[in-house]
Amino acid sequence: MTGFLFELSFFLAAPVWLLMIFAPAWRGTERLAASPLTVVPILAVYLALALPAFPELWAAVTEPDLDSFRALTAGAEGAGAVWAQIIAWDLLIGQWMYREARDLGLSPWLMGPLLILTVLLSPFALLVFLAVRAVRTARTPAPDRTARKPAPDRA
Repeated sequence: MTGFLFELSFFLAAPVWLLMIFAPAWRGTERLAASPLTVVPILAVYLALALPAFPELWAAVTEPDLDSFRALTAGAEGAGAVWAQIIAWDLLIGQWMYREARDLGLSPWLMGPLLILTVLLSPFALLVFLAVRAVRTARTPAPDRTARKPAPDRA
């Protein structure tokens, strides 16, 4: 079951990634990327994996050191929980980058590969994106953040 949950965490995120990369201009992608709720199913997987490993998890976060973290990730549930957490946070970072790129008018041809890099190695991708963003904002006036349209109400 742990192996299934480990794999499920990525497959829950994959549709959002695919839309941001391959359908960036579609209105549905914009609405989906604007919601932090995309990570809720992944966090449910995290909880399913983290609860059985809670003593090791608690030790790793309350008295962080390499040995307690090693003990946490030595078990399948602990390693799976850390993986699900990484998947969730990477997705949030990717959604933020997608939205920032749209606001800045960055090309989908630039952002597609950068979002793929975010899936694989988000710290590197975030640093590259921050550099691109800094160059872009230095060359153009600041975008009007109030121009972003809220998602329509679902009454």
